[in-house]
Amino acid sequence: MLRLHARWFAPVALVELVAFVALTPAPAVGQQGRYSAEIRWTSYGIPHVKAKSYGDLGYGFAYATATDAFCTMARDVATVNGELSAHFGSADGNIESDVFHRAVLDSAAIARYPRGQDAKARAFSAGYVAGYNRYLRDHTATLPAACAGAPWVRPITDDDVSRLAVGNAIRYGLGNYQRPMAAATPPKPAAAPAGTPAPPSNDFAALADFDARAAFGIGSNAVAMGRAVTASGRGLLLGNPHYPWSGASRFHLIHLTVPGDVDVMGVSLYTTPRVGIGFNKDIAWTHTVSTGTRSTLYALDLDPANPTRYRYGAGWRDMQSRRVSITVRQADGTITTESRVTWFTHVGPVIAAAPIPWTTTRAFAVRDANLENDRGAMTYDALARARSVDDVEKAISLQGTSWVNTVATDRAGTAYYADMSTVPNLDSAFLARCRWRMPGAPPTPIILTAADSTCAWPVDPRSSIAGAMPPALMPRLRRDDVVSNANDSYWLTNPAAPLEGYAPTIGAERTARSLRTRAGLAFIEEALAKGGKMEPAMLQQLLLAHRNYGAELLVPDLLTLCAAPVTPVVNAQGSVDITPACDALAKWDRRETVESRGAQVWREFWRVAARIPNVYAVPFDVADPAHTPRGLAVGQAPVRDALRGALATAQTRLAQQGVALDAALGTVQFTEVKGVRYPVPGGEGPSGAWSVISSQLKPGGYAPIIAGNSYIQVVGWSRGGVLDARGLITYSQSDNPDSPHATDLTRLYAKGELPKLPFTEAEIRADKQLKVLRIRE
Repeated sequence: MLRLHARWFAPVALVELVAFVALTPAPAVGQQGRYSAEIRWTSYGIPHVKAKSYGDLGYGFAYATATDAFCTMARDVATVNGELSAHFGSADGNIESDVFHRAVLDSAAIARYPRGQDAKARAFSAGYVAGYNRYLRDHTATLPAACAGAPWVRPITDDDVSRLAVGNAIRYGLGNYQRPMAAATPPKPAAAPAGTPAPPSNDFAALADFDARAAFGIGSNAVAMGRAVTASGRGLLLGNPHYPWSGASRFHLIHLTVPGDVDVMGVSLYTTPRVGIGFNKDIAWTHTVSTGTRSTLYALDLDPANPTRYRYGAGWRDMQSRRVSITVRQADGTITTESRVTWFTHVGPVIAAAPIPWTTTRAFAVRDANLENDRGAMTYDALARARSVDDVEKAISLQGTSWVNTVATDRAGTAYYADMSTVPNLDSAFLARCRWRMPGAPPTPIILTAADSTCAWPVDPRSSIAGAMPPALMPRLRRDDVVSNANDSYWLTNPAAPLEGYAPTIGAERTARSLRTRAGLAFIEEALAKGGKMEPAMLQQLLLAHRNYGAELLVPDLLTLCAAPVTPVVNAQGSVDITPACDALAKWDRRETVESRGAQVWREFWRVAARIPNVYAVPFDVADPAHTPRGLAVGQAPVRDALRGALATAQTRLAQQGVALDAALGTVQFTEVKGVRYPVPGGEGPSGAWSVISSQLKPGGYAPIIAGNSYIQVVGWSRGGVLDARGLITYSQSDNPDSPHATDLTRLYAKGELPKLPFTEAEIRADKQLKVLRIRE
């Protein structure tokens, strides 16, 4: 029996929805026993889940997340089970995705994953399954339009949770190679002349299988400040991941509490059941995508008489085939079944693409350091319970931060950075000895020699993951002033204390930093140079002012080309008078707020100008990496002509798409929900924006938004040690367009506001929009 009732309390309106089910309901799939949880929603649809155990916590977590993202969660379950083609047809790489997931996430891999979990993690996962299935039972008749009545909506199992976990861990390693893996087919011995080499090519981008909607603009900014530079004398953190605005990699803000054990708030991805970026009363942390290598290729020397046999040491090894069957929905609605064979070596699956074909004498396989990484749940459970930076380091030393840097601070005022992501344990000496080089190939991806048995990834007993680099060998930095990262390597975490001497598989040292990295360094340096101490509102403003550092640095030089008289530029489109583009840039405020006019000209200009040879007047100087390169080489005729040409191209592109050069950015960069446009501030990182929004120019403007600012948190403490947390999800909590929480936070983001996040019991109870749901079974 389900009972709902509402009670109103003065002076604060409190709606309490209490739901009970019969004492003998149908059990959750694969689970036995009873679960209970309390979910309290505060303003903007933020759930606060309170439970008595980790099983109960998982139960409430899944139910609360499904409230905002059930259809996306269900589709991701179909993805990791290799069921996309059956329901959505063969387009958009669905067949390749299905082949990949069915072959890689096989029964052995899925059986192995739970064995690496501790008791709390296993209990959480069991509760998660029950909570997801409970939501489905409660809402089958009222699911959002995106999945109502869909055949791919079903209860989940323990194995589905394992598939989601492993699939996320390999997303930026082996997951890059879905198409090349599905395309790898051995040649017949007579199909190619013996000794045919792989042709030289620099087109290694053909290997990658990033979904463009997800990969475009992915990154993050992170800043941690310590006691020496904060007004409170305590820690202060900005977390600003740049992630997709659609799909399973959207963030969801949630608060999780087991009294006496864990009390943590922050965000998870829709299908990753842990707080991945967040805070508790003592620490705050965030992540940025690391430059570390997750996978390496291996060049296989084949037996010409049998191209599925490869040399290993003094002998030969046979590849292993895995046959998978996939169901494909045709355009006319009929269903067919296809059988595909994938091939595996002892290091991993065989792949093939234009630059690295599978010939009678050579093939290539890929090994991923995260394929057997089962450390994520324990790592994030430990982060949630951390009480200091020391605890943060212990947590990430468990090696579950698969492909990210960690930036953190604590109530005591220590700022901390570490890249303890999962990378192969390969140092410079190993690479010098074992690297296989193809003529004309770029330095990445790393290709190793498979025939030499000593070129297997070295196993260090200090690492929990075989072949992965142990945390003891990875970069970290503690400061009482500032650490930051914007997806460049660890090297310039703090310009006053460069980190050097680490393995090249982690990242580059003594190289030019991106304009976005330099933007953060410049804005922080500028703010602290004023002599005051940093307040949370000041740190928030550094981001939400939406300044474009690239424009501040370079537009003054560019405008010297606009001095009268401005001669037309002759290009393939004809003669272009660039005066309007010059005028728009001259009047632009060098920001990318929704009111800024002219930002689109700079964006389209720099997309072209960034590729001009020798475009900078002052080249990169390793002695001054935060401030070089700089200036435009307008004194050089070839550069000057190319810059004018880039202005003409920008002006022409915008005109072709119907975008006025002086239009307010919010009128041409927006997200649309149910026919209503919501303006979105922010720019592109490569052009010098620190506040990032990534989209592609289309008729009418920059929509839809692909990725960029997603979860923004500013977390600090008062002088007395009281938590001060503020933040939002830029695209709002729910991806259901009919939800009241599909756009409410987006509107706040456009205005540059970060609401305070209710964390304490008093703050939660005082929220005027509070709603409470108790579920049990």
